[in-house]
Amino acid sequence: MDAETTGSAPVSPARRATGALPSPYDAPDLYDLMFESLEFDLGFWLEVGKTAGGPVLEVGCGTGRVLLRLLAQGIDADGVDLAPSMLERLRQKAASRGLHARVTQGDMRDFTMPRRYARAICAFNAFAHCETIEDQLRALRCIREHLAEGGALVLHMSYPSASLWTDPSGTPVLELESKHPLSGNTVQLWDTRFKNVVGQCQRSEVEVREVDAAGGVVDSHRFEAIQRWVYRYELELLLALSGYARWEIFGGFEREPLERDDQQMVAWAWKD
Repeated sequence: MDAETTGSAPVSPARRATGALPSPYDAPDLYDLMFESLEFDLGFWLEVGKTAGGPVLEVGCGTGRVLLRLLAQGIDADGVDLAPSMLERLRQKAASRGLHARVTQGDMRDFTMPRRYARAICAFNAFAHCETIEDQLRALRCIREHLAEGGALVLHMSYPSASLWTDPSGTPVLELESKHPLSGNTVQLWDTRFKNVVGQCQRSEVEVREVDAAGGVVDSHRFEAIQRWVYRYELELLLALSGYARWEIFGGFEREPLERDDQQMVAWAWKD
């Protein structure tokens, strides 16, 4: 296989999509079965929206787990996402709830919205889909261009802990379980990670299984995704190079100090 490059460094096979499996974002119904009920961060994003002092943009809004909650609270919010199928699912959910969702299909590295925002939010590891330094800088700069004067980007990522890299590569891990709303069966998300420690990335082969009461697998769907993780000081350099005037990085949604590698990383970065 020919080497691809990012700068002068060869890209590990762990960072190449094989093309054999679809993206999980091609199956928005299954995505919602696993993630729609997650609430660990919703209070934080609602507070960000309520105190923004102007319109909010969610970058990587997906099927609307966060965005639709903002709209339901009367917050002026728009969304942008790369996957048309995810946005169509979002629109359907919005219509069923009597909400008007203004969403645009676009790449976070290069999108255009008609107005500027007091807050841009990037939730639930969406930024990890920027696989190269160039991708990261383009995304951060594009988001900054969409901020009003004095506006801020609020970005959440899981911190790449030591255990992320030391846990066995290629071993299936049960990440989440939920109940199927129609069958009542258990829906499981299994993640098999292939890691590149030096490249700070992983390729995940994801399986969503529907399991009956007897433990039998009655349905299964397989997907593939790539994520690139960043550390605190790396993120600070990216923000500086992207033109942000100042930033604060916390270890959680309560503005805790970032002191341990098992914390969540929440960055605030201001345009000026």
